[in-house]
Amino acid sequence: MTTARILVIDDEEQIRRFLRISLRSQGYQVIEADNAEAGLGLAATQTPDLVILDLGLPDADGKTVLAEIRAWSSVPVLVLSVRDSETEKVLALDGGANDYVTKPFGVQELLARVRNLLRSVGDAAKPGGLFDDGHLRIDLGLRLVTLDGSPVHLSRKEYAVLQALVAQPGRVVTQSQLLREIWGPSHVEDTHYLRIVIGRLRQKLCDDPSEPGYLETEPGVGYRFIGER
Repeated sequence: MTTARILVIDDEEQIRRFLRISLRSQGYQVIEADNAEAGLGLAATQTPDLVILDLGLPDADGKTVLAEIRAWSSVPVLVLSVRDSETEKVLALDGGANDYVTKPFGVQELLARVRNLLRSVGDAAKPGGLFDDGHLRIDLGLRLVTLDGSPVHLSRKEYAVLQALVAQPGRVVTQSQLLREIWGPSHVEDTHYLRIVIGRLRQKLCDDPSEPGYLETEPGVGYRFIGER
């Protein structure tokens, strides 16, 4: 099995050292850049499996780096930033980031996010879009959802939301992305539609919102599918 290669783009030496030690302790290869130009060069030449990107770089805004990466690559990008507003998170996620962690952060949270994103790459490569943990089975190819062997009957909107989240496991999908794709551009502010559908999905999947096993809320930002196979 090939060890995942992770590119860290951050101008703070202490943060890079912390990430280097933490990631290498889990067996990951780590390559580093302390500015946008060097980071883009490594992203293009070293084919990383994951990019950890700071937004506050000295020579360019991290969102610009993200946009350039997204112009030619679908590599998962985990954004790090001291900017903790919902608006900043939504802008980064709508701009193509797969996840967002606010500084300061705990190592266990970070490693869990890294595992989720690396797992999502492998899941995306599997044919048919199948999730099955022995309890819940979601077959996107057959458009079939079962719980303990019994069919789960979903409305068109409920299935569309679940499909959008399951297709990108571990990734936060913003409310605006879901509303735009499923309800249409004129409904991007109608977040109550989404809350109702998520509530119904949780009820039908027997997913406790206080301790979610499948659908996790990123308050004010969006939702992610966190089920593990």
